[in-house]
Amino acid sequence: MTKTENRIKIAPKDTVSQGWVNRLSPDFAWPYLQLMRADRPIGTWLLLWPGLWSIALASHVRMTGQITGSITSQMFGWTTAIAYMLLFAIGAFVMRGAGCVVNDLADRKYDALVERTKGRPLPSGRVSVLQAFIFLGALCLIGLAILLQLNEFTIWLGVGSLGLIIIYPFMKRFTYWPQVVLGLTFNWGALMGWAAITGELSGAALLLYVGGLFWTLGYDTIYAHQDKEDDALIGVKSTALRLAENTPRWLLFFYAAMLTLFAGSGYLADIGTLYYGGLMIVAGHCLWQIRSLRMDDSANCLRLFKANHILGLIMFLGIIAGHYI
Repeated sequence: MTKTENRIKIAPKDTVSQGWVNRLSPDFAWPYLQLMRADRPIGTWLLLWPGLWSIALASHVRMTGQITGSITSQMFGWTTAIAYMLLFAIGAFVMRGAGCVVNDLADRKYDALVERTKGRPLPSGRVSVLQAFIFLGALCLIGLAILLQLNEFTIWLGVGSLGLIIIYPFMKRFTYWPQVVLGLTFNWGALMGWAAITGELSGAALLLYVGGLFWTLGYDTIYAHQDKEDDALIGVKSTALRLAENTPRWLLFFYAAMLTLFAGSGYLADIGTLYYGGLMIVAGHCLWQIRSLRMDDSANCLRLFKANHILGLIMFLGIIAGHYI
């Protein structure tokens, strides 16, 4: 049996069996890369997209001279915007990993009872609790180094997100709506991206943030349907259990609210009309998700959840198109 085959045998069922983590990572790093979900990049993308949207939209505002203040006196163009995007990409990878470590530390006893997650590094014993805390500290230090490259206002915004990162893993024990806290956490980049570019917040950034919250409510409800039977048995809660067969109707509401708020954000940013054309394509993608959803088919739920990466890309390209036309 090859090293990769042996790893696949003992890895959690939700790992990417043929991904680079199982195939290429050295033995000492393998469980830690799994712990931070490096083999499952969809979480990084879903965390990153709101930040990229916000950077692109705020860059449009700056380059069209819509804001005032000392920060606007600096030379600014797409080269600077791309540099910020790269910083946010690294930060999203690291902080998504840190969030996964926090989540697994909080849920390690529950994960041991769920077929899909019992092979994860903590419940399987391949990483100890102490080792996980040390690794979490290292990830947070890298995240801090990235955060310190931004302006002071954005740094404090970043610090403000730590509370959400810490409390989210515990919400499923107390409420059927833990996805609300996840949405507040995962879309924080919409505020930070705007602040990094403009040095302030505005109505457009706030609407983008709340729209992202509704986006997360949609895609993570779909994701939660994978584990609803196990969740019910072990006593944790989710919107999948709360909404049950009414999920498609709620998804329609979540995505309609998202699109309305995104349209409002674009209006306040005075973006070009092609942005709204992009939103129409996003709307079509949302309808496809709702019509394709089979709530009792785990593979279907995972496929639709991952498809939200494409939705994020469409939204981003719409902002770029709206800037130029």
